[in-house]
Amino acid sequence: MPDSAEPRPVESSTPEGPAPRDNKAGTWQHMVDSNKELLQRKTGHDVEYWVGRARDAGVRNDRELRDWMREELGITGYAQYAVSWEMFGYPDFMLKDADQLINGQYEHHPQLRPIADAILTWASNTAAIHVQMRKGFVSLHSPRRKFAQITRATNNAVDVTLRLNAEVEGRLERIKTRSDDPFNLRVRLTSLEQVDNRLIAILSLALKQNS
Repeated sequence: MPDSAEPRPVESSTPEGPAPRDNKAGTWQHMVDSNKELLQRKTGHDVEYWVGRARDAGVRNDRELRDWMREELGITGYAQYAVSWEMFGYPDFMLKDADQLINGQYEHHPQLRPIADAILTWASNTAAIHVQMRKGFVSLHSPRRKFAQITRATNNAVDVTLRLNAEVEGRLERIKTRSDDPFNLRVRLTSLEQVDNRLIAILSLALKQNS
């Protein structure tokens, strides 16, 4: 594969985010554990304690639980999810393992699967990267925060969306996002041959900027 110059970086001012633990492919369990830890830190009590409190308060559904936790206890955001999932069950896709999740993403588009697999092979062989499988995408994390997302974007393309400060040139495209969303660049891939040195250079720069 021919070498190509890396994209030119600019100064980064994006905020820090949660750090993954290793480069083993993970599923939603990491988020479940993180939400439980957040609840414990914010309140001093674990999820079982709050499930018991909610049941004693007569909470019957997710909406009542969220209202009760916000209005009565001041607990909002991800900490609420820990209690809600424990009380009312986890979505089916959150119980799937990594292979089931990636298989589901490309079940009807097998011609695109080699593109994702090639990127994930590089990520899995890079010690600093932790791979997180989701229902509709795969995210790549440095020890500091998420830096890239791999998504089957169309019937014919896979998008690599990036938290990256670089000049928009070559294969890098700017995408429309919220003003506070740092993932505003992408590379669109339509063939396995495009997972080349140029793409790896872009991913490596994103990893470096977010480490």
